[in-house]
Amino acid sequence: MNAISKFFLYSKKLITGTATVLQGFYLVYRYGLYKDSNNPKNTRYVQYFCRKLCREFNIEVKVHGEIPRTPALWVSNHVSWLDIAVLGSGARVFFLAKAEIEKWPLLGKLAKGGGTLFIKRGSGDSVRIREQIAEFLKQDIPVLFFPEATTTDGTRIKKVHGRILGAAIEAQRPVQACVICYVNQNGEQDMVAPYIGNISFAEHVKKVIEMPQVTAHLMALPAISVEGHTVETLTALVQQKMVEGLATLQKEVVTSPASN
Repeated sequence: MNAISKFFLYSKKLITGTATVLQGFYLVYRYGLYKDSNNPKNTRYVQYFCRKLCREFNIEVKVHGEIPRTPALWVSNHVSWLDIAVLGSGARVFFLAKAEIEKWPLLGKLAKGGGTLFIKRGSGDSVRIREQIAEFLKQDIPVLFFPEATTTDGTRIKKVHGRILGAAIEAQRPVQACVICYVNQNGEQDMVAPYIGNISFAEHVKKVIEMPQVTAHLMALPAISVEGHTVETLTALVQQKMVEGLATLQKEVVTSPASN
């Protein structure tokens, strides 16, 4: 792609991306979502907005199997900031996000209006956060978080941190695990979508804009009952099921080994 083509591509994406964000604000204020931001009915608007975002970033979301609607604590592997749009496209959920995102220009306010829950990592507030999420779950408000606590290249599941899983035990709601696998047009596991390393957010957005269409494969695993579990045993089981689930999905959708 030459410099002129890149310029026109960025200009187009800037215009259409801005229009999508503005439309998100329109939804928040037109339907008064900010007045009751965690109402489960609002997730349909979140889903609509996430599907628009995926189209903007040239990502096709392919759902494998059925996405359940049963109230649950959702967990997923974490590859990129794009995961939010992918997961929100397939599942009607609210997201748990790091507190810094709330301060992002425009997008922070949009995320808050759309029901995102913000937490301070390492602040010692894990008990309060768990209790808050348990209350949401008791009201059948679906919440999703990334238990790896960091992004990966998508090839494996890192260590699952299970403190927040205690909310599902307290609320007696199942844990709904799912896995994502990004695949490029060559059938390889995509290495552009992962947001890893020392690259800045702005640089990664630029790379994503340039990349050819990528398919984000999303698979929901069987729900995990919390009955009889401690946080430790539940964490171990979630780890096992996510590792097995990602391996199964990769075997199904990755048709070519990654090129060097």
